[in-house]
Amino acid sequence: MAFTLTSSAFTDGSAIPVWFTCDGANVSPELIWTAAPEAAKSFVLIADDPDAPSGTFTHWVLYDIPGTAHALPEAQKKDGIGRAGRNDFAKSGYGGPCPPRGHGAHRYFFTLSAVDIASLGLPDAATRQEVDAKMRGHVVGTAKVMGRYERK
Repeated sequence: MAFTLTSSAFTDGSAIPVWFTCDGANVSPELIWTAAPEAAKSFVLIADDPDAPSGTFTHWVLYDIPGTAHALPEAQKKDGIGRAGRNDFAKSGYGGPCPPRGHGAHRYFFTLSAVDIASLGLPDAATRQEVDAKMRGHVVGTAKVMGRYERK
């Protein structure tokens, strides 16, 4: 069985409901994963928008998610499961989809990496670059779900 990531809020490739965006409550969607690799001791979640005008924009960095976890609840708090990293809004935690008006639909990738270490050894509010560097050589599996959002 393949390592998979899904959301109860949207299906892969479909529209992300306004509730989870800057035009709504700006809370994170529930995410659920199955068939994680046996070697996974923790997980790292990165949500980003590769269609942003200035290049890939990181909306959420969450690391040191326990290897025993199988889901993140809707409206995951900064002090909830795992450690919240710094997003490209210069804040810790989740920052929902918020593409420029009239820019068309953007794709938002939620990527969950299974890693073979229990902790990346980083403090709270680490950047995506710091997280990526610490994960290097430790990823034992990756699962993704993608949603779309357009501001009219």
